Amino acid sequence: MDQVTRTPAPCLPTGAPPGHPTLRWVEECLGKGAEVRMVRPLAGGTAHANHALLVESGAGSAHRLVLRRWTSRATSPDFSPEREIAALALLAGCEIPTPALVAADPAGAYCDVPTLLITRLAGHPPRPSPDDLPEYLIQLAAALLAVHALNGASTMPPYVPHNRLDVRRPPKHALRPALWERAFEVAARPAPEAPARFIHRDYHADNTLWSYGKLTGVVDWSDSSSGPVAVDIACMRRGLALRYGTSVADRFLSAFDQVSGGHTHAPYWDVRCLLDLLPETADNTMDEAKVPLFEDYLAQLLSEC
Repeated sequence: MDQVTRTPAPCLPTGAPPGHPTLRWVEECLGKGAEVRMVRPLAGGTAHANHALLVESGAGSAHRLVLRRWTSRATSPDFSPEREIAALALLAGCEIPTPALVAADPAGAYCDVPTLLITRLAGHPPRPSPDDLPEYLIQLAAALLAVHALNGASTMPPYVPHNRLDVRRPPKHALRPALWERAFEVAARPAPEAPARFIHRDYHADNTLWSYGKLTGVVDWSDSSSGPVAVDIACMRRGLALRYGTSVADRFLSAFDQVSGGHTHAPYWDVRCLLDLLPETADNTMDEAKVPLFEDYLAQLLSEC
């Protein structure tokens, strides 16, 4: 069987567990006599349905894998299985642990939808205690150095903001709409000049894995792009500001400055990253409880612009 398919196929909703044709494809990719012994859904993600698999080969060896299936929300040409396949190929030379591609059905020719089969990394989502935060931030920052140092960035799609600024509307539950109006004005300015590097593009804590206080992997490379390193920094800062407050977001920036030997960060990128959450849609609005936290963070950013 071909390990990579190339015939276009539509994406369909995939909330249910993988069906028999998909599991049969997995077994055939692992060779004669392979059997799927366990299927377990993995938490998180809206653009993919992710399941942990345990597959026993015909020779009796066990393979810990992840089945990634594209949902109907991920049909954009800018968000395709082929993009992640290209990213995983570049990441084969990365110093930090990242998934390896085992097989791919980007056309959905054998599976119910476009699907990737990748290795499953050890570890769990981060759960740092307050005392662990300094080391946690250092490791998160240091991991980016290995990513940004990879060659081949020019082979990836260029970074494009999710919010094209054609709709400049504050969140539905905005308490300080004037802040958001100022943010749109800042984002409309020319972007600071910066060299293009290979970037994760969706670098936040929930896309990292940990074990006993050590970073064991970075996952979900579907948005990988060629763009400014500041995009990855800004994305992590946005998530940290929401989870721990703006002071921790600032501490991450200090950590990156420390491990990189000096980094000048423009708050423009933080504003741009925050606006990527807009515009809202009828079925996707910003959590009302989070709006004040985002506005506090935005107020600080605008004071620095």
